[in-house]
Parts: sequence; C-alpha cells; structure tokens
Amino acid sequence: DNKNRYATMKIHQMLLLPTAAHGFVRSVAFQKSSSVILNIGKDMDLSGNDWSPEDGKMKATDVGDYFPEDYEADVEYTDGMMGSQTGMNRNTGPALPGMENLGADAIMMGGIEMSEDIPEGMEFIPASVPDGEIRFQAAANGKTSSYELVIKPMCMTFEDFFAAFALSTSHPSLSVTPATGRMDRRGGEETVLQVNCDPRGQSGELTGDLVINLPEDGSKLSYKVVVTSF
Repeated sequence: DNKNRYATMKIHQMLLLPTAAHGFVRSVAFQKSSSVILNIGKDMDLSGNDWSPEDGKMKATDVGDYFPEDYEADVEYTDGMMGSQTGMNRNTGPALPGMENLGADAIMMGGIEMSEDIPEGMEFIPASVPDGEIRFQAAANGKTSSYELVIKPMCMTFEDFFAAFALSTSHPSLSVTPATGRMDRRGGEETVLQVNCDPRGQSGELTGDLVINLPEDGSKLSYKVVVTSF
C-alpha cells in the first residue's frame, strides 16, 4: 500500500509540475515587462542645460532702450484709458443726411452748408410770399440732382448777390451754387444758379427756402424749393 501511495503521489507531482512551472514563467515574464515599462525615462536628463547669453548682450527677456539719455516721460496714469465713460462727449452715431461729406471750406450753420464768402452775420430770411417755386425729383440713393435756376437781372446797376437756404426751414440735403457772385444790370446777361439736392437715403418731399440777398440794392429774391425724393 505504501508503494502504491508513493507511486500515486509521484504521478500527481509529475502532472502538476508543468502547470506550476508554466505559471512561474508567466509570473517572471510579467515582472520583466513591468520592469521595462517603469524604467522608461529613468536615464533621461530633465534638468535642462546651463546655456546663457554672453554678458553685455541683449537677452530674450530684455527690452531695448531706444530713448535718449535725457528723456523724461510725461505720461499721466489716465492716459490710454478707454473706459465706458471716456466717449460720453463724442458723437459716434451716423451723420445726418447731407452732412457726411462737407468740404473743408464749408461752415455748418443749422445743418445747411454755407460758403465762407458770405459775410458773417448775414441772415437769409424767406419772404412771406415767394417770388417763385422750384420743383424737381431726386433718387434717394442716387447721385446729386440739380435744377438750373435762371434769373433775369432786375437792378439798374451791377449787384453783388449772396445765395443760401434759410437755416430754420430748409432740409440739409439742399444747397445752391454759386453761393456768391455779381448780377448784371437790367437788360444784361442772366444769372444761372444750380439748386442741388443730395438726399443720401432720405425719401419723401424735401423742402427748403432759397434766399438771394442783394445788399447794395436792399432787396432779395425768395424761392420755395420742393424736391420729391423716391
């Protein structure tokens, strides 16, 4: 019986031995692969290098001094601030129609373009009954439209004239050229004026009162202007 038991145990050991050995090999292989993974970067130098620029030369963090030696900055701490209150006194909205592109030699008075040749303080007050009425059409988004006003001389002598639209009753899209000139005496050549309208997107009836002052004669001419803008 003892021999049989011994033989049986040997057989069991022989059967179990490959399995144990196989498991041992797998365990060793696993440990070996784990060791390889953990050793990655172990020998890498992560301390940087000791390079630095030569003394006396500009370094990467330096800002060059381009100002003269005696330069003194005159800057207040508020300079450059662009807060929400800084633009309260500025006109940043769109310009009114007819006022976007004023010439350098024009003076704005009540939205009407006035020539510098007109004497300071001269008023253009329309007559209660106009001498005539001018009507023409203009494209709201098109180019400036003009009407040719022909005036026959009515004075006994040559007269200087000054023409402009009344400030309080005229649309700013209206203008007249020339604004100043010399009118011939009665029986002479006619004076031709161009009445202009630049609606700049405005539609409807654009009205104004054109006044032509003849200060030497003490008289004036007054015309009602109605432009249909479409």
